[in-house]
Formats: sequence, structure tokens, C-alpha cells
Amino acid sequence: MESNKKLAIVLLSGGMDSATVLAIARQEGYAVCSLAIDYGQRHALELEQAAHQARTQGVLRHLVIPLDLRAIGGSALTDDLEVPKGEPRQGDIPATYVPARNAVFLSVALAWAEALGAQDIFVGANQVDFSGYPDCRAEFLQAFERMANLATRMGTEGRPIHIRAPLLDLGKADIIRRGLALGVDYARTLTCYDPAPGGLACGLCPACRLRLRGFAEAGLTDPAPYARR
Repeated sequence: MESNKKLAIVLLSGGMDSATVLAIARQEGYAVCSLAIDYGQRHALELEQAAHQARTQGVLRHLVIPLDLRAIGGSALTDDLEVPKGEPRQGDIPATYVPARNAVFLSVALAWAEALGAQDIFVGANQVDFSGYPDCRAEFLQAFERMANLATRMGTEGRPIHIRAPLLDLGKADIIRRGLALGVDYARTLTCYDPAPGGLACGLCPACRLRLRGFAEAGLTDPAPYARR
């Protein structure tokens, strides 16, 4: 471990939010191990971007866990369903919601954290621009943290585990400003739900629209490549 720094696990998807969270954890003085899940998503490029962020941001170890959620399906990201385009409707849980994804991913991160003795797990959940996902809310993260401390040796032995979501109440423009101040290379992140051939972001899905609007509100141009904007 880096000279006596506390160790943290960062869930790293390859998107802009998780890349920003990784930079925040590093700024806060943590030695970081990053975790990406190869869950059968539509595109492998986000895993490549996650690996790039891990390399350039200096993590101790980057682990990729294969976990095929296509066997379960139930989402436009893991099943043969059409990815919606346009703005998400408020109050709806969209077709891109992956059943229990954050609960599953955090459980894997929790297992690794306990194996390494890390008491902090960082996740890029956001409940401002959260597109209706129930597993991006503060209530869920608080409940998961309570469960984590009941379910682990560390928790029961007085070494509590903390679920950290530093972007939870930030809008996309504020996230972008924070990340740029920390040197995050957003050109090497992928947020798109339905990339075009060659890995270009589609520019039309809800994730692309939220991201592009965030850059516009910040008075900036998104450096990532798009098929259309």
C-alpha cells in the first residue's frame, strides 16, 4: 500500500461519474483499488475506458470481475430490447435499468473490500440526474451500508464499512467542473447506452443527453467522440 494511506475500493465503470469519483478518492488521500464488472453490457469499450482511467489515475490494482447479467436479462443493456432515445420521462423507471445492478456490484465490492481490509467503498451514484433508477438514491445506499456492517466480519468486529457517494447530490455540470479541476480526461470515458460502430457515443440516448447538457451548462464542449450531437 502507498505509505500508510487508507485503502478504498472504487467501482469504476468507465463512465464520467465513476472516473470523477476515482479522482475524488485519490484527492482525499486514499490508496485506491478499482473494480469493474464485465456484466454482459452491450459494449466492451467502457471496460477499456475503465482500465485507462485506472492506469492514468494511479490505482494500486484494477480488477475486472466477469458476472454475466445477460443470463438474467430484463434490461435494454443486457437483453435484446431497444435502447430508448430522447429525454427520460420523470417518474418512470426506464428500460435501461438493470435489475438490482448497484446492489449486485456493491456486494462484489464489499467482498473485495473485506478481503483487503478496506473500510471505504466509493460509487458514482447520483440522485439528481439519476434517470429514475431506484438504486441510485441515498435511501438505498444508506440501507446497503447498514446491511454491509451486519453481514461482514469487519462490521461485527468494530471496523465499520462506509459507502461513499460524493456525487450523490451534484448536477452533471458540477460533476464535470469538479472532475476537470482534478484533471479527469473525459475524452477517455464512455457514458452512452448504445454506442455506434467504432465506439462513438450515439448522442441520442438519455445518458448521452444528460452528459451533453451537463457540458453545455458548464459552458464547455464534451471532448468524447460522438456519432451525432
